[in-house]
Amino acid sequence: MKAHFDATGDVIVITGGANGIGRALALAAAGAGASVVVCDFDPVALGSLRGEDARIETETLDVSDREQVFRSIAAIERRHGRIDGLVCGAAIQPRNNIHEMAPEEWLHVQAVNLNGVVWCYMAAIGGMIARKRGSILAFSSGLAHQGWPKASAYAASKAALIAFIKSAGKEVAEHGVRVNLVAPGVIDTPQYRRANEGADHASWKGTTGVGSPEDVVGPLMFLLSDDATMTASLISRDYAFARRG
Repeated sequence: MKAHFDATGDVIVITGGANGIGRALALAAAGAGASVVVCDFDPVALGSLRGEDARIETETLDVSDREQVFRSIAAIERRHGRIDGLVCGAAIQPRNNIHEMAPEEWLHVQAVNLNGVVWCYMAAIGGMIARKRGSILAFSSGLAHQGWPKASAYAASKAALIAFIKSAGKEVAEHGVRVNLVAPGVIDTPQYRRANEGADHASWKGTTGVGSPEDVVGPLMFLLSDDATMTASLISRDYAFARRG
């Protein structure tokens, strides 16, 4: 059985969408008929995405900057009239022993991975509540539960997101807005490769296997769709194999 999604007329915003899972989702959502706005801090990656599909817009955004986030979301709503789906994918994963990490680096990880989701949520949720419709997605990680050497800051931010999304989702459920999490598992993205070189990559490759960004698109499209009635939930790809053609 194959799933088919019709996103005609929907407006979907994806932060951190110039690479990896966000990029794969942007192309799939545009292919399903959605108008997609990809926001990212990487101008080179945004440039490579620009022109892939006429339904994809790109803009530079630092999600750790609350004022910039609110300006960007408001501008998107003015241009398109609404936001139906918000996917908060912007994240960083520097690797360092926590006792050797500079305070500024710790704070930067939380500012991007946690605060960035909170700012995007706060900026978009009012319009969704008013329309009684919308879906917001964020990404957690298996590391939130199991931890990993030199990943304390990243794991802590992803664990905090679980508490935030589960609480926020229950706050707005009565308004018809859905707020969910996906823990995509080990996916071969530029960020994954930067954070897992050498022995770590070999370890992941030999255990759970390393999937492709396209392996995560199906669950994300489902959660964005009206068929997904769940909220305050976490879909976790704990142990999986790559999607087969």
